Amino acid sequence: MEHHRDQVRRVINEYLAGLDDSLRRVNLDIHSNPELAYEEHYAHDTISTLLEDLGVPVTRSAYGLATCFEATGGSGGRCVNFNAELDALPGIGHACGHNLIATASVAAFLALRHAIAEFAVQGRVQLLGTPAEEDGGGKIDLLKRGAYDKADVSLMVFRDRGVIGAAGQRSVACVDLVCTYTGVSAHAGANPWEGVNALDAFVTAYMNVSALRQQIQPQERIHGTILEAPKITNAIPEKTVAKFSIRSPTMSSLAALSERVRNCLQAGALATGCHAAFEDTPAYADLRVNEPLCAEYRQSMQDQGEMLLLEDEEMMTGSTDQGNVSYALPALHAIIGIPVPNSAKNHTHAFCVASGELDAYRIIMKAAAAMAMTGWALLTDDIFSARVKAAHGQAAN
Repeated sequence: MEHHRDQVRRVINEYLAGLDDSLRRVNLDIHSNPELAYEEHYAHDTISTLLEDLGVPVTRSAYGLATCFEATGGSGGRCVNFNAELDALPGIGHACGHNLIATASVAAFLALRHAIAEFAVQGRVQLLGTPAEEDGGGKIDLLKRGAYDKADVSLMVFRDRGVIGAAGQRSVACVDLVCTYTGVSAHAGANPWEGVNALDAFVTAYMNVSALRQQIQPQERIHGTILEAPKITNAIPEKTVAKFSIRSPTMSSLAALSERVRNCLQAGALATGCHAAFEDTPAYADLRVNEPLCAEYRQSMQDQGEMLLLEDEEMMTGSTDQGNVSYALPALHAIIGIPVPNSAKNHTHAFCVASGELDAYRIIMKAAAAMAMTGWALLTDDIFSARVKAAHGQAAN
């Protein structure tokens, strides 16, 4: 039996209205208790308890990650994944609005799970608590550990400042290079010639990277810092640790640029006689936009009274580990605007305050309902689901 879109939307909206107090409280609780990457114990427990109180079985500390949780529902058919990002930023709390992102995914999962049961259709839903989006890439960990193996598609929304919003927006790929320079200590006044200067290695490397910036593409970025520096002046520095973040439009162009940066850093060691040891971190892939998926989500948002662009022409200058998910399976990373004073960008104190406001929660709940409706279409419309899958295959070629 085919169910009318308006009927399904009404059931979803009524269900979410009944959960409004609980979802709003969870949203504010997470916002008020910001936690850093891989340390999101409060958010993990808060959401897990909410789900269990609603009769949803939860696997806590799933896939070997202490702050990942997994909940599922339904049976048979295709599976729709929702990602609840959990971590905040050092010093500025939820200035990326992960409290809103998590709340939207939890709400969408619960609503679609309810609709599957209400209309007795085949289909499965999965909710993952995904730690460390800001630093470390929890979704990359989860991909490697098989967390997405059961999913046919992955849905989530991302919030931005007061923009009209878009169903899709491309992002750049990003990777961090951490380099430890090891030299030899010596008295800086008595016998400096016996030392090998690890600080000079970093300074030389930094200047190399600064020169490289003149010969990179306009959309590429390289930015670095010292993680560990010498603390005294009367000894030749024997150890310096540096970190450089590298951004480029695609994974292939990122690999080429990363090699050029690595050469700059290695040259600093060669020039000073130091040893350079590299720690390679997982790369955040660029986001692959799935147009059929975006079009369906855009229509679902329009049904909620919100007009979105199909795809924002401007590439998102930040990076997300949802990009890695979008390489593995069809994925949505929609943009929704929230009111922010003075149009402050995310990763600021002003944005942190805005992400805890009621207006932001209200708009993100519309996004949750639209995600649930998009998930419904994926589970019940074979033709649409095939188009989404085909678009993903084309993007890979």
